[in-house]
Amino acid sequence: MQLVTGALGSLIPKLWGLLKEEYKLQKGMKEQIESLALDLESAHAALRKVAEVPLEDEQVKIWARIVREASYDMEDAIDTFLVRVDVREPASPDRLKRLMEKIGGLFSKTKARHQIADMIKVIKKQVDDLAERRRRYNIDDVVSRSAPPSTVDPRLSAMYIEVKELIGIDKSRGELISLISSDKGDDESNRKVKMLEDWARLPLPKHHMTCLKGISIDCAAFVPVGRNPDLKKVLKDILLDLDKRRFMNININIFDDERLLINELVEFLQNKRYFIVIDDIWDTQSWETIKLSFIENSLGSRVVITTRKMEVAMAVSEVYYKLQKLSYDNSKMLLYTRIFGGQGKYVDNQLDEVSDKFLKKCDGVPLAIITMASLLVGKPREQWSDMYCSVGFGDKDNMHVENTMRIMAFSYNDLPLHLRTCLLYLSAFPEDYVIDKDSLIWRWIAEGFIHKKEGKGLFEIGEGYFNDLINRSMIQPVESESDEFTVEGCRVHDMVLDLTRSKSCDENFFTMIDNSEGTTSQSTVRRLAYHNRAAKDTHWVNHMYMPHLRSVISCWCEFDKQVPFLSFKLLRVLALENFQSTEGFHLEHIGNLLHLRYLGIKQINYWTYLSFVLPEEIRALKFLQTLELSGNAIELPARIGLLTQLVCLRVEILLSLEARFEGMLRKLTSLTSLEELWIEPNGTCNSTRQFFRELGCMKELRVLRIRIPDEMDENVNRDFVESLGSLHNIQHLEVYGYEDFYGYEDFDVTTWEAFNLPPHLRHLNLESNWLSRLAFFFFFFFFFAMKRRELY
Repeated sequence: MQLVTGALGSLIPKLWGLLKEEYKLQKGMKEQIESLALDLESAHAALRKVAEVPLEDEQVKIWARIVREASYDMEDAIDTFLVRVDVREPASPDRLKRLMEKIGGLFSKTKARHQIADMIKVIKKQVDDLAERRRRYNIDDVVSRSAPPSTVDPRLSAMYIEVKELIGIDKSRGELISLISSDKGDDESNRKVKMLEDWARLPLPKHHMTCLKGISIDCAAFVPVGRNPDLKKVLKDILLDLDKRRFMNININIFDDERLLINELVEFLQNKRYFIVIDDIWDTQSWETIKLSFIENSLGSRVVITTRKMEVAMAVSEVYYKLQKLSYDNSKMLLYTRIFGGQGKYVDNQLDEVSDKFLKKCDGVPLAIITMASLLVGKPREQWSDMYCSVGFGDKDNMHVENTMRIMAFSYNDLPLHLRTCLLYLSAFPEDYVIDKDSLIWRWIAEGFIHKKEGKGLFEIGEGYFNDLINRSMIQPVESESDEFTVEGCRVHDMVLDLTRSKSCDENFFTMIDNSEGTTSQSTVRRLAYHNRAAKDTHWVNHMYMPHLRSVISCWCEFDKQVPFLSFKLLRVLALENFQSTEGFHLEHIGNLLHLRYLGIKQINYWTYLSFVLPEEIRALKFLQTLELSGNAIELPARIGLLTQLVCLRVEILLSLEARFEGMLRKLTSLTSLEELWIEPNGTCNSTRQFFRELGCMKELRVLRIRIPDEMDENVNRDFVESLGSLHNIQHLEVYGYEDFYGYEDFDVTTWEAFNLPPHLRHLNLESNWLSRLAFFFFFFFFFAMKRRELY
């Protein structure tokens, strides 16, 4: 949503929140804040309307851009005030020092309240100026007069490709015809077959209907629908396709509403065996109207529906067929056919290493192959290698590239506003990068893209957004290596990546710095993608003037001891992935990033052993929601328990349970996700027991993924099992064992008989050596309990 409305979605609730008594604002401030919030709500609604239709009016675009940028500055100002009044340091044991800290805190908060009064006046003036621009530019009138987007599908020409020109369709065409031709179930009803297309596939050619010669039918029709269809026109087109001679002689324009057209179709099809293809349906409402025309006459008629959207496909029929990518051989044939002007005009052994790279880049997607071939036509093969390094899908002077981008934009513009924002966020990652699903969703949350809904957690909502993007074929799922039914990440196809980077640049959403792009945008940098940089290139980052920087995503970079980005005080997201440091590194001054919501440090120097201690000053990050750490030799500070707003703790490290960690979990009352934690009993048995007892106090916990020694003291194990049973909100539970050579031999598996399955548990995975020692009946207790809940 931030792509469209900037920070207004999160700013407005914060303004209403300032009216709470705890902030003790100056007299007269409440009325100003109420007025300000109402004005911003009006601007928020106007921005949403602007986004619903593609506008060519430059003044409207300028106004929308100014509102978005201003909203970020406003939110920064409000958050700065909240940081100053909400941060609470732990009380000092020294009475005099505690008194001085209290007096200092009062002065600081009083000063902050004076400053927020001044800031509100500045913000109010900005909002008044924006409202005046809105009136002067006639924004509301321009938006209301804007025509809906064109319904002409840019894939139209592909419907009329000659069958002999098609490549790689024999298998899928045969499977589809077999599915359509089957007589199974004909006596019960007409069969509806749904085909799931996407932006990357060419449409079902009209000539495919000529391949159904084995089916005896009385009439047939092939009608495209598209986005924002005129249903009266669609129904008229069906009538004309079914019997053009009859309905051309009748003025079908006399049927001036859908009801009359549906009645005419029902009467015409009543005693006929028909075959109808309804191509490219985008919404279930359109289908619900169209399907009224297809009566159930038990004559074995067939209706085929194609769609790019999974939710539409699922609503149509139980018979499902998904179009597949081209095989490597067919991809090669298509590439060379388009380059050399037809089959038989190239030598099959011409394929070389460069051609292979192009084919891998296209990943079996016909549109990508056709587009890439159009860029290579007429170019000497000697130049192909150089072209591979620079070629993309952004060459708008090429007709095929332009058409491809129009096709993709067609699907992009159909996305709800919140999905557009989430998709454009992926423009920050390198090409072919595997993006971890859970990390991505937590970053969406930290960015403010996901808002609360009653009865659902933020992560659950974000997971729904992720699945929606997969179902719309905008991202490619990456399955877990250990479990093919679990999606653990995604990739973005090169064509989608180019589209998102283009739009991200236009909207100043992300600024990219990598080996191919060494300069930043001239506009205000809000989010920075920083990739593939050597240590010598990273020093200058801290000296760049980016006072409004909110997010940094860094992949495949090399840092020396000092990690950059720590001087940008408004940072909300800091993600360092797959980076290396030859000298070790530290996060000095990280306590200054008071706005930080997400901190991710992942996969650090697996090939070297460099210790890294997260500094104690991390306790100052009172708004930190997600902490992700992975790599060797990372140590957690004892005061991590002071991060009371922490919702997700994913630490793929060995946690040595010492006395200093006692009470840590009890303080993390907001935690809903505790993952990848390796527990190493160390010190006294009491420390380990205390840790597991505190685990049972985490009543909000919904996800727990933990590794424990295969052998533990019987009392420790009993405390652990009892705590698991106390996690009444837990939905996802994974317990793994690892071999501990200093374990206890008197481990008794019967303690697990006291374990009761939590009521909301949806996923359970237990893997350990001691599982083989569980009683036979206990295994079946788990198995049938899970079956009763229909878990997977």
